[in-house]
Amino acid sequence: MSFWYENHVIAKLLAWLLFPLSLAFWFISFIRRSLYRLNLLKSYRPSVPVLIVGNLSVGGNGKTPVTIWLVQQFQQQGIKCGVISRGYGSRAEQYPYLVKTDDNPTISGDEPLLIAQRTGAPVCISPNRQQAIELLLAQFDCDLIISDDGLQHYKLQRDFEIVVIDGERIFGNGFVMPSGPLRELPSRLEEVDLIINNGKSTAYSNTLMRLVPKFAVNLLSGERKLLTEFQSIPLNAIAGIGYPQRFFKMLQDLALSLETTQGFQDHQDFNATHFAKFPQNQPLFMTEKDAVKCRPFAQKNWWYVPVEADIQGENVAPFMQAVLQKIKEKK
Repeated sequence: MSFWYENHVIAKLLAWLLFPLSLAFWFISFIRRSLYRLNLLKSYRPSVPVLIVGNLSVGGNGKTPVTIWLVQQFQQQGIKCGVISRGYGSRAEQYPYLVKTDDNPTISGDEPLLIAQRTGAPVCISPNRQQAIELLLAQFDCDLIISDDGLQHYKLQRDFEIVVIDGERIFGNGFVMPSGPLRELPSRLEEVDLIINNGKSTAYSNTLMRLVPKFAVNLLSGERKLLTEFQSIPLNAIAGIGYPQRFFKMLQDLALSLETTQGFQDHQDFNATHFAKFPQNQPLFMTEKDAVKCRPFAQKNWWYVPVEADIQGENVAPFMQAVLQKIKEKK
């Protein structure tokens, strides 16, 4: 909700009006987590290490690029990763569901499909994380399970936790839902193993992720062009991600001229009518996550911009080494 990140009087009033509900949300969350910690509620411990990539706030903070980066880094070390996801927006006939790289994104969900296509790692989606892990371990030789989201899913025991923070919006007004965007209070950060800032440094960590674009890819032909080739051409852009402005700003920072931009809700289920207003004689740019859903009705001048995560910070190497050591101990 936009008022979570605004500072005017109406936004503050809305936040305080909803504050009793936020207190109830926090109390229920606190009791639930305490019950798991005291083993009064049953949790699941897999036979291989589990690494959670999550966040404290609602909305897109950049977890999926981090997940892809982690899988690729571990693959370079000879580690076989399996990825689980709730599969938000998916419509598989049954769960757990193993994602195929040629899946329709309406079946698998956009982010799980993107992870599978970019990494080649086995990806399983299910609201029941235990079932997803058990299916992966039954069909693949996995050394490590990486969970894309699930920080607050305490039914799943974990060995490592990463929290991704949006460096632009951080934690908004600082309230828990529904007064604000937080699922848990910032004090939860004291317990996690690595905090990654997406885009800008924050007071919580010196580990910084930059999403680096290098080229644009045509949705129909697969042709690749350097982004500099578009600098003298008027462009349009759409983004169906948690924070569309991040994508638009990235393009503008590359000296690209955006005539029209339109943000959609995260995990937007696109169809051709969403693009009727854009002139066909101008290139239309979108994220790679959007592109997996738009190929069936794409036009010849539609392009997506893949990004590579560049994660730097003094805590990154020790964290990666700790995970590798845990994997070695479990074997």
